[in-house]
Amino acid sequence: MSQPIRFFYRGRIHSVSDAPPTRTILQHIREDHHCTGTKEGCAEGDCGACTVVVAELKGDAIEMKTVNSCIQFLPTLDGKALFTVEDLKQQDGSLHPVQQAMVDCHGSQCGFCTPGFVMSLWSLYLKQEGKTAHPDRKEIDDTLSGNLCRCTGYRPIIDAASRMLDLPRASFDREALAASLKEIRRDDTLTYGSGGQMFYAPLSLEHLVKLRAKKPSALILSGSTDVGLWVTKQMREPGEVIYINQVAELQRVTEVDGKLEIGAAVTLNDAYAALCTHYPQELSELWQRFASQPIRNAGTLVGNIANGSPIGDSAPWLIALGSDIVLRGSGGQRVMPLEAFYLDYQKKDLRPDEFVEAVRVPLPRPGLRFRTYKLSKRFDQDISAVCAAFALTLDGDVVRDARIAFGGMAATSRRAPKAEAALKGRTWDEAALANAIQALSGDYAPLTDMRASSAYRSKAAQNLLRRFWLETRPDAPLPASAVNAFANA
Repeated sequence: MSQPIRFFYRGRIHSVSDAPPTRTILQHIREDHHCTGTKEGCAEGDCGACTVVVAELKGDAIEMKTVNSCIQFLPTLDGKALFTVEDLKQQDGSLHPVQQAMVDCHGSQCGFCTPGFVMSLWSLYLKQEGKTAHPDRKEIDDTLSGNLCRCTGYRPIIDAASRMLDLPRASFDREALAASLKEIRRDDTLTYGSGGQMFYAPLSLEHLVKLRAKKPSALILSGSTDVGLWVTKQMREPGEVIYINQVAELQRVTEVDGKLEIGAAVTLNDAYAALCTHYPQELSELWQRFASQPIRNAGTLVGNIANGSPIGDSAPWLIALGSDIVLRGSGGQRVMPLEAFYLDYQKKDLRPDEFVEAVRVPLPRPGLRFRTYKLSKRFDQDISAVCAAFALTLDGDVVRDARIAFGGMAATSRRAPKAEAALKGRTWDEAALANAIQALSGDYAPLTDMRASSAYRSKAAQNLLRRFWLETRPDAPLPASAVNAFANA
């Protein structure tokens, strides 16, 4: 039997029983509720015109985050709360301080993108509750990284981000919201169907395993930041969907036997936050440059590696560190090195009844020198032309182990065995670097596409290896400010 989708919206609980499971949140609020402040620009999660805020219970606390409503399916709202620009209107009819600041600072011209900017700024506004200091420029820029404006420019919008906190404070009742969400909290799997399509959202790993065994052809859905585009851009009908982001066991980050285990439902933001406590210098920039805030709020680290994209930014550094992927099926758990999971372009070692349960990332060890670099046409929110990761284990000045992996250089993210062999057992000096650079040319035969030419990729890969040496050489390693154009930005 099909159960209705229940979520909090516009001050009350809504129940939906007749919408297709792949109907987007954006379509629902615009076409069914006629709340047209939220716009469709790109329909792929890039422009931010569709930005909304979604709230959910984490224990008894409320977590609120921006997402792109154009690629999120309506059933993923079950048990949550949805906020759009219409919700910011104050009881006395006045503008919210975020909106008033945009007016005062002339942050809008045509206004098409403005509601998305307002919702991103509102999420920042809520995070400032109880704080005395204003957010700094980096935090503002990161908040707005998923919002594009073609007529106003960003200076007045950034000004509004500071101005909004100088205006009289607007309250937000989290306790009342939590009480409403507790009313619709489920204690069993959501089973929703309409028009011959089915959507399942199990709450436990046990139920997920059983459901997957019964429905091996169903699509596994987590953050929808890739699958959403299958529907909005490719007009594909995915059929039955199993949504895993409500499974409690998959939402955990734990340390086990010198590795950080990150569950399949852990968002990119939460995963990188945990990882950067161990690798702050090595992964912080990649975290900031990995898509946009709304995408990182919805997408998952495991989803990024499970889809098998050769240009995913996470796989190269995970492979370089020697990470394992954890698979789960009716026969139990199966663990393998991540690099062995990728068989060929979009082909993975995954049995019909299996799904990816977690990824296990080795923690820092003595002698480890680790870096990852992303080359793209823009700093923010862009697909990599080349993504490189280097992990050397040094014993004094001697390379005892070398692991080098690249994305964008082959049909899968994969290692550079010839370059690695050129380094093992050698002193980590410029002569060893020269040998590794020469060997690297035999490891890959990259393609030319719209992001970069084959020649550029090959040369860039060699130059990134040199940059790694400059940063980690035993004698006078260079600081980030000497090798990174953005380090002092």
